[in-house]
Amino acid sequence: MSDGAVPVRPLLLLTNDDGVDAPLLAGLAAALAVDHDVLIVAPERQRSAASHAITLHKPLRAREVGPGRWSLSGTPVDCIYVGVLRLAPRRPALVVSGPNDGFNLGTDVFYSGTVAGAREGALRGLPGVALSISPRATHVPDALAFAAALVRSAVGALPGGELLNVNIPGHGERRYAWTTLGRRNYADDVTERADPWGRPYYWIGGGSTGHDDVPGSDCNAVADGLASVTPIRLDVDHRARVAAPPFSVVGYDATSV
Repeated sequence: MSDGAVPVRPLLLLTNDDGVDAPLLAGLAAALAVDHDVLIVAPERQRSAASHAITLHKPLRAREVGPGRWSLSGTPVDCIYVGVLRLAPRRPALVVSGPNDGFNLGTDVFYSGTVAGAREGALRGLPGVALSISPRATHVPDALAFAAALVRSAVGALPGGELLNVNIPGHGERRYAWTTLGRRNYADDVTERADPWGRPYYWIGGGSTGHDDVPGSDCNAVADGLASVTPIRLDVDHRARVAAPPFSVVGYDATSV
């Protein structure tokens, strides 16, 4: 710069749902810190499947566990909320959530704390990227390199308020595809057991049993060995149903606004 001022590097706000000590988070942060300022605000413990939960009825405790690295007693959404409004020295250029240790494909996005962290950034007018890597990845450094390259490409190019959900097989692949959300299938189950006092308790959920064959979907792309990049809209209105309602409420008059 002609006036001798030092250029301000883009600030990236990172979180995850695997906890502040997750190795994948540390690996990505180190890669991005080469040419970005990186602020980590991540849950103090595992918060997988927290979805878009936000803590309103108890205080949150933040602890600085290293330079630019904070542990928060909340959800990934809490981390972005507190990070943007309180801990970031300036407005972040991009919110990055992950990489998650495991895929977030198809309908997983409704449950995922990883995706929710990036979505909270988008709700705050920032671009958001959610990253997930296969738990059976054989080339983790290569997967992190792709994740870092994608984030670098997104800075300044992905508009604020938009969200990408990225899934990386982690087997050394060099190709990726822009995709839609597919449908992942699970062995849904509720197992009842008894505690030492004879009272019942329940474990819910089961493992993945595959996915529906939907051409162009994230599930199909990952099954074909590609990294998937899925743009997700925040607008969930069903405008066709507003234009053609499925029923009328008996005894009441419908009008327009």
